[in-house]
Amino acid sequence: METISWDDFEKVELRAGTILEVLDFPEARKPAYKVKVDFGEYGIRMSSAQITALYTKEELVGQQIVGVTNFPRKQIGKFMSEFLVTGFADENGDIVLTTLNGKVPNGSKMI
Repeated sequence: METISWDDFEKVELRAGTILEVLDFPEARKPAYKVKVDFGEYGIRMSSAQITALYTKEELVGQQIVGVTNFPRKQIGKFMSEFLVTGFADENGDIVLTTLNGKVPNGSKMI
């Protein structure tokens, strides 16, 4: 594992956002949803998330998650991803979302 400096870490914009809408993404190569997330002053952004194994669309709406908001946009088929959804792989390789244990303002930066 490479060691990074505090300055390197501070460059990563890990921000809290609330999921507003979850859509199917049948064109994705691996099962995924399209998620629309409110990042407060950083805007409402869309991303693709390979989280269909552990989450239904209905249970995701309203959850606060952590996203990387300063990566460049990425084309995924005909869809443009505007941030990176963060999570951890469980023992089966399924993605567990990085969520918050309490509410913070949308757009809050992880410190």
